Amino acid sequence: MPDATVTAATIRPGEAEHFGQLAGDWWDPKGSSAMLHRLNPVRLAFLREAIDAHWGGDKDNLKPLAGKRALDVGCGAGLLAEPLARLGAEVTGVDAAEENVAVARAHAAGSGLAIDYRHGELSALGLGRFDLVTAMEVVEHVADKATFVAELAGHLAPSGLLVLSTPNRTARSRMLMVGLAEAVGAIPRGTHHWADFLTPEELAELLREAGLQTGAPRGIAFSPAKGLHLSDDLSLNFLVTATRA
Repeated sequence: MPDATVTAATIRPGEAEHFGQLAGDWWDPKGSSAMLHRLNPVRLAFLREAIDAHWGGDKDNLKPLAGKRALDVGCGAGLLAEPLARLGAEVTGVDAAEENVAVARAHAAGSGLAIDYRHGELSALGLGRFDLVTAMEVVEHVADKATFVAELAGHLAPSGLLVLSTPNRTARSRMLMVGLAEAVGAIPRGTHHWADFLTPEELAELLREAGLQTGAPRGIAFSPAKGLHLSDDLSLNFLVTATRA
């Protein structure tokens, strides 16, 4: 389940409309974004490890991003942006669906969080560079993936950290994430287009073309005993970090 849509330059208009229609119950853990609520703690665990490793932080520090700027691209209604703010970052969230941004702003205000949410094309917003850039479950929804990744890289500070997550293009992801999950309503119908999924190798190549080097990817796997969890199994979904080469 994606966090959102991205920019007018790279997103398909139908995708922006699809995710905008989900905005109203984005924060309902039992609503259409229920899978995203279950996925978010796993992504945050990976992200926290990456932050501590990149900046040599103390795992017990409650504000490891204090004094740092963070950009969440494809922020949806703020499910990741809000935890980033609580980790101490000055957060900007960008989304192509205006409905998502409106819900995100209202929820952040109700939570007492100062997050700068923007609607529109990332390249046209003049946001500058950030210490941390995230794009979770987004790259599979853009029409021009190379342009999108290059735009992410362009917003990354010289010593910054980029973190992405995306489904892998495998027979297993096609069966479970597109076929089964959408059939039973675990993910809203029309959310995923399997042909747009990237393999870890393909994403690494796009990042290299954008002047970035990648860390070792980690998988997000599912089992009845553990639920969604970090794993060496990349066949369904994976996360990866990138820094300037």
